[in-house]
Amino acid sequence: MSIYNQRTDYSLNDPLEPNKLPDNPFELFDGWYKIALTNINKDPNAMMLSTYGNGMPRGRVVLLKSLDERGFTYFSNYESKKVQETDAHKKASLTFFWSDLERQVRVEGSVEKVASNESDDYFLSRPRGSRLGAWASPQSKELKNREELINRLTAIEKEFEGKEVHRPENWGGLRLVPTYFEFWQGQSSRLHDRIIFEKTDNGWIKKRLAP
Repeated sequence: MSIYNQRTDYSLNDPLEPNKLPDNPFELFDGWYKIALTNINKDPNAMMLSTYGNGMPRGRVVLLKSLDERGFTYFSNYESKKVQETDAHKKASLTFFWSDLERQVRVEGSVEKVASNESDDYFLSRPRGSRLGAWASPQSKELKNREELINRLTAIEKEFEGKEVHRPENWGGLRLVPTYFEFWQGQSSRLHDRIIFEKTDNGWIKKRLAP
């Protein structure tokens, strides 16, 4: 099988014109995201979180759980590698890729922890099994085998038997506060649209980049 002949000629969308787009990138993202919600069957909120640690860039897929004018919120064990890396460098990027829509959005910015009450509210909205799992998993730590993890979960289930499963202190929300958006849309003959928004002291500015 040759991977070099796997090509798609993108043709779903009309070309993007910056002067016809909203001046606020959150408004444009909201519009694109609503289209993804109705057209992507599984995990339209999946996003690649990219960080930097130990001299290497790292990426992993996480789920967007909240979005407002403050930024993009996701949740994690605070002792995980991804949180250690954003604690150290304070910056990260997110990438959404909706292949069925021939669209991609990249967001860059600083990362901050959300308020504890916001983390509490989300944690209590999760299924009980997911809450127990958050207590059981020493995220990013080495395990001898899967049995060790199952044994930890069994112990946690006994500990919380008949009790509400509250949020661990080392688990909560992170918010990426954007300073940069790039909206990518596929076009025929690889003449793709790339529209960026950069934050300045006077608000957002729009530019078109070559594909």
